[in-house]
Amino acid sequence: MTDTSARDFDVVVIGAGPAGGAAARAAAAAGARVCLLERAELPRYKTCGGGLVGISRDHISAAGLDLAQLARVEVDALTITLDGRYRVTRRRRDGSPILAMVMRPELDAALVDAARAAGAEVRTSTVVTAVRDDGPDGAVVEIRGGPDLRASAVVGADGTSSRAASYVGVRCDQVDVGLEAELKAPAEIAARWERRMLLDWGPVPGSYGWIFPKGDVLTVGVIGARDDGPAMRAYYERFVTQLGLAGLPRLHDSGHLTRVRADGSPVRRGRVLVAGDAAGLLDPWTREGISFALRSGRLAGAAAAAAAGGDLGALDAYPARVEAVFGTEMTAGRTLLKLYGRRPEVMHGLMSALPGGFSLFTRIIDGRSTVARQLGRPGVTRIVAALSR
Repeated sequence: MTDTSARDFDVVVIGAGPAGGAAARAAAAAGARVCLLERAELPRYKTCGGGLVGISRDHISAAGLDLAQLARVEVDALTITLDGRYRVTRRRRDGSPILAMVMRPELDAALVDAARAAGAEVRTSTVVTAVRDDGPDGAVVEIRGGPDLRASAVVGADGTSSRAASYVGVRCDQVDVGLEAELKAPAEIAARWERRMLLDWGPVPGSYGWIFPKGDVLTVGVIGARDDGPAMRAYYERFVTQLGLAGLPRLHDSGHLTRVRADGSPVRRGRVLVAGDAAGLLDPWTREGISFALRSGRLAGAAAAAAAGGDLGALDAYPARVEAVFGTEMTAGRTLLKLYGRRPEVMHGLMSALPGGFSLFTRIIDGRSTVARQLGRPGVTRIVAALSR
């Protein structure tokens, strides 16, 4: 067993989003002395659609959280449009949800509470200025206005502007901009969107828009390539106006960047691991990141706790685990984004008109199938190759 007398903690986790909360809980549940650092006070607003796919729901339930209390709405109907036209609505016949809708401040706070219940110490209003490996003795986290923290291992889950990611050398080859508002909806508009979401295949290549209902709040946004920033801003404003929502009070109106990890990018340097957005782990097409954050956070927390117990091989194994869990998913997402960027009308036809298209979509969202599995089917492979020419 490694000497721990000079360490403040076994594991320090930076960032209290889904990846950080999952990492801190996993490490604490494994018996490690854990400190979870967050630069803001909790709960704090976070720009995010807040839609939970099946894998996210499973991980949240496994953390001991009551999803029925956490979810504002469970959506079982989907309206699909192509740049605001050709509107089609599909509904799940069994009434089971397509997505569970949450408010990110509430989700993050609940995950932090679960980490605290597992034994993690939580420190908010704590700004990390640097992270570095400290050789055989562990790793160091530098704190603004406070003493350094020393740990056997550090998990960086501090988002797209991560200090830990800079230290590790994470490389991203896709950067997107999301523009989003939370709108206060009067009763008649809230009723119109009750249990129904909208996806719009956007006019900017690779872009799409959404409405996610959350009771008397509607989350409305668009996402697409950062390089198309002015076109994305125009799409956003037109999208909100076309939906008749421009006059609603805006509780929040903000933008954010998402960064997708390049193939072969490191996710570990010495005793420092990165997870979630800090590692660039999200779906390249949908830009869905919560399920990636929860899974990678749990993997990182478990590896860090094992290292604190003397199993340094767990750190060596972490990059391979990340690749095994996320590699094929992200490759498939890139393939689909490329095809969608060229032929958005194909996606609209698949979802709105092709027999079985909506059912396939819900199976993927539920986690009963994957995009990678579907793209691997011989007939689908040939079709994708033909459409990609």
